[in-house]
Amino acid sequence: MAAEGGGKEINEIKTQFTTREGVYKLLTHSEYSRPNRVPFNSQGSNPVKVSFVNVNDQSGNGDRICFNVGRELYFYIYKGVRKAADLSKPIDKRIYKGTQPTCHDFNHLTATAESVSLLVGFSAGQVQLIDPIKKETSKLFNEERLIDKSRVTCVKWVPGSESLFLVTHSSGNMYLYNMEHTCGTTAPHYLLLKQGENYSVHTCKSKSTRNPLLKWTVGEGALNEFSFSPDGKFLACVSQDGFLRVFNFDAVELHGTMKSYFGGLLCVCWSPDGKYIVTGGEDDLVTVWSFVDCRVIARGHGHKSWVSVVAFDHYTTSVEDADPMEFSGSDEDFQDQIHFGRDRANSSQSRLSKRNSTDSRPVQVTYRFGSVGQDTQLCLWDLTEDILFPHLPLSRTRTHTNVMNATSPPAGGDVAVGGGVGGGIESINPSTNGTNTPGNPLPTPLPRSNSLPHSAAMTANSKSSVMDNTIAAGVSKFATHSIHDRKERHHEKDHKWNHSMGHISSKSSDKLNMLTKTKTDPAKTLGTLLCPRMEDIPLLEPLICKKIAHERLTVLIFLEDCIVTACQEGFICTWARPGKVGLSSQNQASSPSGTVV
Repeated sequence: MAAEGGGKEINEIKTQFTTREGVYKLLTHSEYSRPNRVPFNSQGSNPVKVSFVNVNDQSGNGDRICFNVGRELYFYIYKGVRKAADLSKPIDKRIYKGTQPTCHDFNHLTATAESVSLLVGFSAGQVQLIDPIKKETSKLFNEERLIDKSRVTCVKWVPGSESLFLVTHSSGNMYLYNMEHTCGTTAPHYLLLKQGENYSVHTCKSKSTRNPLLKWTVGEGALNEFSFSPDGKFLACVSQDGFLRVFNFDAVELHGTMKSYFGGLLCVCWSPDGKYIVTGGEDDLVTVWSFVDCRVIARGHGHKSWVSVVAFDHYTTSVEDADPMEFSGSDEDFQDQIHFGRDRANSSQSRLSKRNSTDSRPVQVTYRFGSVGQDTQLCLWDLTEDILFPHLPLSRTRTHTNVMNATSPPAGGDVAVGGGVGGGIESINPSTNGTNTPGNPLPTPLPRSNSLPHSAAMTANSKSSVMDNTIAAGVSKFATHSIHDRKERHHEKDHKWNHSMGHISSKSSDKLNMLTKTKTDPAKTLGTLLCPRMEDIPLLEPLICKKIAHERLTVLIFLEDCIVTACQEGFICTWARPGKVGLSSQNQASSPSGTVV
């Protein structure tokens, strides 16, 4: 249901697509790859990844791009939509033996035109610190693999720090390093610092300070990706056990969790204002989680295979009145307001309060995010006010608007919710409350934002008290226990599909099952706040869903004047935003043809 254009869509590679902003066009001359432009044979290799940094040089062309293909790592000047890519002159190129680069990250804080700090993680577990401008290799961490022998899955500088960085491994461990410290010549000894539900944090026991400063063991199976909140205070991690876990990074405390519909979670990102987290994974879904309410607020169905990357588009995310004269919504208008979304969040609150008091001029709140997957498709999604604020704050009864009713589409028409996908979902449309479970007489088994603090109070003395330290801002995810109890009374009335999904969910987490049977048994999480059933929350459909590559997609980055994607063949593509192609079209004729994907 997600793709437009019927069967033709399946095999045709798209070079442009249209949204309400206009036409996005693939710039063939701005394609980056290995210098020979030959498709890379990706069998058994690690995903192609891309990192950007701006070195603020005087020429006005300060963007630099780094990408890995197989055993090779490249560093180029990135000319974006302005000029054709010159692949014959990489600033730096490295070929590794015995191990492959898996991920990398620039330190934006310290980058200059003369020097940049680039961290590179490897398939054998090491982390290298290099300067591709000076062509120096300054340090190698975990060189003897005494800290961790498994593949590095994600590496990132700690926001606001010139020397601290965080590394996750497929072992399920996460390590905090300081680039100034050594790793030691023997395997580290650890002391327990903090332990919680399915995670523990250890400090390194040694006479002198050495790396790693901290060792986190999180969940079961590989830690696939992590992402810092815009203010740098919180850390969202996704694991192969299917859990999203959000931590207060400095306090080393769990803020909230979520479980995938089934299978592992592979990717995670934050909204520009830090209010929402989006994940993607092996359930082929994108899932939107509210940071404040600690609950799933929507899922998106459009991909036909695993979702490999999710990312918010900071330049299209907006708050605007229904009257188009008041706010145009162009990229330039958003530029000054996007700093961590704080101005926009305040604007959103004031406009929403105006809407709630009069209800005559609706406000349109739109978060734009995108996803790419192993199905070679790019999906764009709009998260609108209909999903974010499904009813008025004072109306906590059954009289509020039913967001699951497919007969009343959102005002903008960009997001379809409810019965549009899957027959089993339509059956609940006649319900007066979209959050009610079929056959459940209790008023709101999935409480909306205004009732969550009350749930926290009710469950303060229940089983959930074991995790009191995870409660932040008066919100507790452990309202799930009471909901689960209600669900059990009506277990026999549940749809057969839900039982089958629960079965899959438990099979994918057998090891976790044994460890945490009394806490979060995956077979019992379905139908709770940890993992709501499909019919209990809105289901988004993508604005666009386009096949844009021959091989699985591994990169999605939103820049001011373009979108950057990459596939496993090693081609990094630039898609010009509407109205941003002007300067570059003249270069098209003289540019090398390359391989268009």
